[in-house]
Amino acid sequence: MSPTRLFVPLALSLLAACATQPKHNVTVEKQSECPVGLNVRQNLIISLPSNPTTGYRWAIQDSAGGVLRALSPEVYSNPEDAGVVGAAGVSTWRFQAFAAGTGRLRLTSQQPWAPEVLPVETFDCAISVN
Repeated sequence: MSPTRLFVPLALSLLAACATQPKHNVTVEKQSECPVGLNVRQNLIISLPSNPTTGYRWAIQDSAGGVLRALSPEVYSNPEDAGVVGAAGVSTWRFQAFAAGTGRLRLTSQQPWAPEVLPVETFDCAISVN
């Protein structure tokens, strides 16, 4: 059999294998995008609207620690074109799935100095890792 005849099926099978690989990063920006299914070693990026200048901060209440590991602390950014002091932005967290199983990723938005006051927002997402 000629090398060309061997190369074509091999190339097609490699392309098919690449096409079936899951995305390395899964991004969630809204509660409605939950629950989330991940594979081990996939990254989960959570991006939520935030405006720390109002005194409200997102805090992780449950990190799905049995299946997710934090890759970085919260990173806050605001659009450069906002041009207004105190304009809202986005808080982002990065996690990696490290073990099969299930867990909950739960964050609340509240003023840190008033823990007795109910949160103004809650993000609660079921996570399953295969």
